[in-house]
Amino acid sequence: MRIVLKSHQIHHYMASTLDDYRRKLINKILLSASPEEVRRFGNTAIRSLIDHKVHGYIIVRFIDKMINDLRELNLLNKDEQQWSNIATAMDHFTQLRKKFESSTIL
Repeated sequence: MRIVLKSHQIHHYMASTLDDYRRKLINKILLSASPEEVRRFGNTAIRSLIDHKVHGYIIVRFIDKMINDLRELNLLNKDEQQWSNIATAMDHFTQLRKKFESSTIL
């Protein structure tokens, strides 16, 4: 039996998959031992999206959602290392967004 997905179903599946990916990435960022590790996770995530031929505007949306999700984390429940990781990740994803937009036609 072959299952055929309609375009809106594919979009929903991809969106929920990217949401899961973003949540896992945020957990890795929070548990990172250093700023270098935070940046490496961010670079790897974007490289993976590019390698999987995800369209540029979706990558920019992924980055925007990452920045927003990081901004919305409750810093009162985080230790100093996690707070530092969040700040590093927000800065790094902002830089990645600028680089990605300047090198890609959306």
